[in-house]
Amino acid sequence: MATQVTARRRTSFLHIAIALQTLTILLQAGSAGLLLTASYGETLHSVGARVMYGASMLYVLAAVLAWKPGGGPLRPVRHACGFLVLASAQVVLGIAHVPSVHVPLGVLMFGLSVLALARR
Repeated sequence: MATQVTARRRTSFLHIAIALQTLTILLQAGSAGLLLTASYGETLHSVGARVMYGASMLYVLAAVLAWKPGGGPLRPVRHACGFLVLASAQVVLGIAHVPSVHVPLGVLMFGLSVLALARR
């Protein structure tokens, strides 16, 4: 019984981490629009990128905690690590100012994050 409660808590932490990641990616889309219209848009988008990357790392941590001590499946860990790789590529492409890949990758990341959230 205690194991089920612990597993449920870890699963819920994983769900919260995915939801936070999804929200930060959505906010990044909004701040990208501000890049075109406001002087503070670049600063906001840059700060948002750091927050999004942190949320991706939190997703990895939550997936590992749900898997290892909680006895959950390994699949969320693979998904979280893959997403961290995509987030790393996104940051590099943003710094390099390659919008032709940066923007579609952001859309892909949002779609994958929503999909992961729906699976939980």
